[in-house]
Amino acid sequence: MLRELYNRTGEWLRGTGPESDIVISTRIRLARNLTNFPFLSRANDEQKKDIEKLARERIKENELTKNLHYIRLSQISPVDRLFLMERRLISREHAGSDGERGVAFGKAETISVMVNEEDHLRIQVIYSGFELRGAWKTIDELDNILEKELHYAFSPRFGYLTACPTNVGTGMRASVMMHLPALGLTHHIEKVFSAVGKLGLVVRGIYGEGTQVLGDLYQISNQFTLGKSEIEIVEIMESVVPRITSYERMARSALMTENKDQLEDRVWRSYGMLKMARMLSSEEVMHLLSQVRLGVNLGLINDVSIETLNELFILTLPAHLQKLEGKEMEATERNVIRASFVRKRLG
Repeated sequence: MLRELYNRTGEWLRGTGPESDIVISTRIRLARNLTNFPFLSRANDEQKKDIEKLARERIKENELTKNLHYIRLSQISPVDRLFLMERRLISREHAGSDGERGVAFGKAETISVMVNEEDHLRIQVIYSGFELRGAWKTIDELDNILEKELHYAFSPRFGYLTACPTNVGTGMRASVMMHLPALGLTHHIEKVFSAVGKLGLVVRGIYGEGTQVLGDLYQISNQFTLGKSEIEIVEIMESVVPRITSYERMARSALMTENKDQLEDRVWRSYGMLKMARMLSSEEVMHLLSQVRLGVNLGLINDVSIETLNELFILTLPAHLQKLEGKEMEATERNVIRASFVRKRLG
């Protein structure tokens, strides 16, 4: 199954859906734990094996989830686990932890179910663009299916019981990945994020908590789940994200009006480097792709698609390049391969 992923990307990178010039993707994730088992932080190796085996069997046996592909992470290499993390099918913590654990995911990569991450189950749905309602409908249906097969730990007082107290309640995190280069260029990004924090939302890097912001890509999500219903969390996100989108559009308009020459120079220099460079680091290519993506959305560049740029954000990451070449490589060699790959994709 992994080999099939090397030559394609998930539907959430298609550059479609509402507000997709700014909102790359929408993700909703649910944290769930099973009754009769301790949290993973207290579980021994045998209990972790039992949890993984039970979840794997139930997923494969159910009529609506049996077509998901299941991979046992303990049976694949560290590079393959990093590859799955780069695809956002598993988390950084899931890729790096030990013991029996797995992931089930659909062909379109819009659905994935992590087994034995921080909680027994982490169910997630990712859509392209700003699609909170659609993502919520899909994950709610999937959650109901799994709940019939796997009995969840639930308290009438506190809601779904989770390993981290911030997830207790609905166990739900709704997040959007946003491309906000103009707010960065106009030095308004910190002001916007300060306002977001006061509304109970948190801003993180591309792969969540503790990860670096690359390519002007930010994940914005709810910080707490206790005391709020799933619909209330969705409504909070629906009220805040359009404001950020509006601020980014105003910043782009200001750049085009007040600094168009400098902006065009920045965009075309970035495009030129991507098409001509012989070595590119991960950080450098993410920055250059961000500038070119801005240029495409502003109509300054017309011969490359948003889908191609979105894919390059992922396909140029370390594990993807190593799988492309069929071998592990040091950073310097990856920089050469990365530059060659980008040149070919950009024609």
